[in-house]
Amino acid sequence: NVAAAKGRAVPGPLPSHEVVLSADTLVVADGEVFGKPHDPAAAASMLRALRGKPHLVLTGVTLRTSSQQAWGAVVSTRVQMRAYSPAEIDAYVARGEPFDKAGGYAIQDTLFRPVERIDGCFVNVVGLPLCAVAAGLAALGTSVPTRHEGDLAPPCEYCRSDDSMVTD
Repeated sequence: NVAAAKGRAVPGPLPSHEVVLSADTLVVADGEVFGKPHDPAAAASMLRALRGKPHLVLTGVTLRTSSQQAWGAVVSTRVQMRAYSPAEIDAYVARGEPFDKAGGYAIQDTLFRPVERIDGCFVNVVGLPLCAVAAGLAALGTSVPTRHEGDLAPPCEYCRSDDSMVTD
């Protein structure tokens, strides 16, 4: 997968205390895969295709230690887009926001607010499911800071459930 290829691109050897983290996010709607739009027309087209519909946000996450231990997971979140207007699409694209985002949108954009609701991990839709990263670090034996005794940081019950991740 792309996340694993990104991780392999980091030259070694790694110092003993370092871990390589790599991730890649895709949006899948109606059997079509949306990456990052390459120009304004592609961004507007993606946003029109997603408008008012559900889709999946899939983020592949990989970790690799200096001893070549590896961990990987895919986190999936179902997203329902709201029925935003063509003028809202035009304004969002004109601000230059879509170009570094899978599917051409940012869930956290407070002006556009493209998402109606989600079923799953919010930070996965942002682009890096931190609870998956914490779970991977723990699986590799790396100390993970906690907010509360026994908690992986940041807390996200969905990411900790067996339903959210498929691991390698």
